[in-house]
Amino acid sequence: MFFLYSILLTLGILALLPIFVADALRHGKYVAGMGERSGGVAPLDAGGRAVVWLHCVSVGETQAARPLLSALREQFPTHAFVVSTTTQTGQRVAREVFGAEAVRVFYFPFDWAWSVRRTLDAINPSAVLLLETELWPRFLRECGARRIPVALVNGRISERSHGRYKKLGPVIKSVVNQLSLAVMQTEADGARIRSLGLAPRRVKISGSVKFDLAPDAAADSVTSELRARFKLDGVRPLVVAASTHAPEEAIVIEAIKRLRNDAGAGGLDARPPRLLIAPRHPERFAEVAALLEAAGLRCSRRTAAPTPADESCEVILLDTIGELRAVYPLAEVVFVGGSIAPKGGHNVIEPAAAARCVVTGAHTFNFADIVRQFREREALVQLPDLPYPQAAGELARVIAALLADDERRGRTGERARLALDESRGATARTVKLIAPLIEQSVAGRSRSEIAGRTPNPTSNQH
Repeated sequence: MFFLYSILLTLGILALLPIFVADALRHGKYVAGMGERSGGVAPLDAGGRAVVWLHCVSVGETQAARPLLSALREQFPTHAFVVSTTTQTGQRVAREVFGAEAVRVFYFPFDWAWSVRRTLDAINPSAVLLLETELWPRFLRECGARRIPVALVNGRISERSHGRYKKLGPVIKSVVNQLSLAVMQTEADGARIRSLGLAPRRVKISGSVKFDLAPDAAADSVTSELRARFKLDGVRPLVVAASTHAPEEAIVIEAIKRLRNDAGAGGLDARPPRLLIAPRHPERFAEVAALLEAAGLRCSRRTAAPTPADESCEVILLDTIGELRAVYPLAEVVFVGGSIAPKGGHNVIEPAAAARCVVTGAHTFNFADIVRQFREREALVQLPDLPYPQAAGELARVIAALLADDERRGRTGERARLALDESRGATARTVKLIAPLIEQSVAGRSRSEIAGRTPNPTSNQH
């Protein structure tokens, strides 16, 4: 089975190679970390300590891992922790967030036997923790062959992904049974992974560690900087469009133009709203800037040198990674993208933590349980599933109603924050569940295997 998988993986990559090359030439995607992705990770000197490998895919998982890694380091102070990511944006954030906590931050290997083996040889982990939905067949098999326990933590499987996995039948059962433990976010997630064939005794429920994100002093500093530079003083309401995909930017732009026209005609208390837009993928920053220019909106880019025009611009393009959390306290309304476009939606927890009023589209299957919980508490506003041409009008109508009703807007945001506060504690539950796995993994391996390299307790390689 794994030989066939490797052949299919190779054929798939070859078929998509023209796209990869085009993206690499245009945006630099896939080029960064190619050596590490191919297994060329420098041997890790962990100073005789047992190594726990934490894998995150991209920015969202990396941010979610912050409270988890802090709790693990407190629980296991004599262990060394390494962090891997799949995407370039995730790598940037991981290096920034975990620079002082992880002894190595690197790219996850391609899922071929030779690249996985080289990486495992270099890192020599005693345990591996995969965040959310990272089920790489060859990686799991190679860990199993070395008796390295692997736990899926903060696990989630959407209904759509579950349906796709089920079609694989015995194949997906073989893959999930390489997991020593699956700590899932919800009972529904637990039921889905059990239905794929994982033994019930290996499935536990923790809640989402994303609820446990703590205040960040660095984010507060960015908030103050943005407030001053762009004069975000609340006089003109700010609408944030977060983690958007095509064609959501065009829909949001049209909605904002309608709102500004209404304000010019005396509506919205004659306070034309400003827009801050943050595309999900960095390679689309220039594309979205062109859309804004074509729409005739005066735009300032976050990465551009500050000018006096920043204080009066109609749109702020957040062309950075990892700063969205700092933006939310400045907003009156936050539209969370990937939800009008059928991408499954993105994180509503961070704007909820700032008690902001959240609006999403209809497609939120990646966060179905959280959105359902918020919706039942009237802690967010969800748009109906509409054709794209009608979506701009509906989004404009909803935002206009929220901006005109301070009480409703504030109440919705406070309910979201309350729901968030009541859901905390997943990190502590997760650490309690995986602690025996980490302890047993060290006890089960020989001391010479763990301490097989020259000790260097101060190692902090990146």
